[in-house]
Amino acid sequence: MNIMLFHSTYGLRPAVHAAADRLRAAGHQVQVPDLFEGRTFGTVEEGMAHRDEIGRDELLKRAVLASAPHSDQGLVYAGFSFGGSVAQHLAMADEKARGLLLLHGTADLEDGASVDDLPVQLHIADPDPFEPHDWLTAWYLRMQRAGADVEVHSYPGAGHLFTDPELDDYDAEAAEQVWKVAVGFLDDLRSGA
Repeated sequence: MNIMLFHSTYGLRPAVHAAADRLRAAGHQVQVPDLFEGRTFGTVEEGMAHRDEIGRDELLKRAVLASAPHSDQGLVYAGFSFGGSVAQHLAMADEKARGLLLLHGTADLEDGASVDDLPVQLHIADPDPFEPHDWLTAWYLRMQRAGADVEVHSYPGAGHLFTDPELDDYDAEAAEQVWKVAVGFLDDLRSGA
C-alpha cells in the first residue's frame, strides 16, 4: 500500500520515521511529509501553539500538496494525533483513498461528508484527554453515517501518544499491539480482503 503518514503537533520526530520504517519493512511504501517545515517541539503545548500560528487552512494545503503526487495510486492516509485529523480530512475528500489509519486522534466531519465503504481503523487511549468518550461516540456514528467502515481499538490506561518511545505517554505493550493490528489492517487492504 501507498501510505501518507502525518506527524503529531510534536513535529516530524524520530518516532514517526521509526513507524514509517516499520511499515516499509512490512512491504508498504510510506511518505512522511513535514507540515512544520523542520520544526519539532518538546511539549504538546508548544506544538499546538505552532500549529495554531500556521493555521488549519495552510496546514491542510501543505498536506494536500504533499499527497497530490501520490494520490492517483490510491493512498492510505494515516497520522498521529493532530496528524490523524489531517489524514481524516484528506481521506474523506479523496475518492481514490484506499483507507484511513488513525493513531491517537480524529477530526470533526464536514457536513454532508460521504465515502463509499472507506476502511477506517482508529487506535486510541482509554480514556484519552484529547478524545473524550462522548466525542468518540459521536465521531463513530457520524463516520458510519458518512459511509465509512470503522473499527475502533482502545487501550485502557495508556497515555495519549502511547506509541512514541520518547514521550512519557509511551506504553510498550499497547504500542506493539497497535502495530500488530495496524499492519494486519494494511495487509488486508493490500490483498483486497
